[in-house]
Amino acid sequence: MQTILLILYWSTAGVIALSAIEAGVLWATRRVYDWRAALASLADLLVRQYVVRAYLAFGLADPLIRWAMQHRIATVPVGTAGSIALVFIGQEFCYYWLHRCSHRIRFLWAHHAVHHSTNGFNLSAAYRFGWAGRLIGTTAFFAPLIWLGFSPRAVFITLSLDLLYQFWIHTDWVPRLGPLEWVLNTPSHHRVHHAANPEYLDKNYGGVLIVFDRLFGTFAAERDGVACRYGLVTPLYSNNPLWIVAHEWVALGRDLWRARRPGEWWRALIGLPAGHAAAKDPLPLALPAERPTAMRRRRNDGRARRRAAEDCGSAALAAQCVPKGCGDEQPAGRPADRRVLRLCRGAAGRHDDGAARRRGDPHRPAARRHRP
Repeated sequence: MQTILLILYWSTAGVIALSAIEAGVLWATRRVYDWRAALASLADLLVRQYVVRAYLAFGLADPLIRWAMQHRIATVPVGTAGSIALVFIGQEFCYYWLHRCSHRIRFLWAHHAVHHSTNGFNLSAAYRFGWAGRLIGTTAFFAPLIWLGFSPRAVFITLSLDLLYQFWIHTDWVPRLGPLEWVLNTPSHHRVHHAANPEYLDKNYGGVLIVFDRLFGTFAAERDGVACRYGLVTPLYSNNPLWIVAHEWVALGRDLWRARRPGEWWRALIGLPAGHAAAKDPLPLALPAERPTAMRRRRNDGRARRRAAEDCGSAALAAQCVPKGCGDEQPAGRPADRRVLRLCRGAAGRHDDGAARRRGDPHRPAARRHRP
């Protein structure tokens, strides 16, 4: 145990040194390296390590962790190979669901987006984590392990070693590793996870193992013909550490401020992050689609009328939209339903009336009279 604690104690200095070595080698060979992004990641690490952990040591899940410890159903001593294997596999399972929920729930994504904000992929991206992880209660995902009998110290030391393992897989120069790709989370798998391509979005959540991704249908292999585009769906080009940490929280706060009903407020808080709604998740962790209200239906009807007026601004275009003898045929431009076709006919009729009046045609249709 003392050896593990010593490794974790010197891990901060070690990852900084290895990242600097990689930066020097990449700059010497490729002549391309984003030094500003690397310095922003370094600032994020130092503030989290020496300021946040010292002065913001409280977490929303701390009461839950204490409750799980006090009401645990057993006590599992971590001293044998079997108990170490159990706590490792249990921690991997909990980490998988924490990581997956961090991509599918908005307020968790506001914190995790910091890690995905870099537009490159190198070792410096591994320690860009943000500062609000413990504060918003991410440790709650590991409470079941503590309730089952593992000590909090064993669980969170295993988690620290898990994160330390993931440092070396943040590289774009390590090739595929053959049979290890079936079991371990490798650089190839993690490149897919950090990619914002639609083919790769929200995949490969595992920490050390990739087994749970294969079991739960969230695995995607790196393709030779599809290059990874790293970063967020909407790229963040700022290298200001404060804005990197806060930008997604600002967007979340803006959406909460604009919410007018409890359902909208709740959806903005725990709904899907922007840009991730299109990701194919076999077990979506999001609220179902909201049923439209009467006001929203009226708004949609108004939009349909405006769209029909744009599509059928002239009689000729209206004739294309509604061919003679084919009232149910689809328009030549965009697909339309029966309601839009009726609006097309009405727009065409109004256009013919106005054109006849402007020409002074004595046989023009009579103007419509409205009831008082």
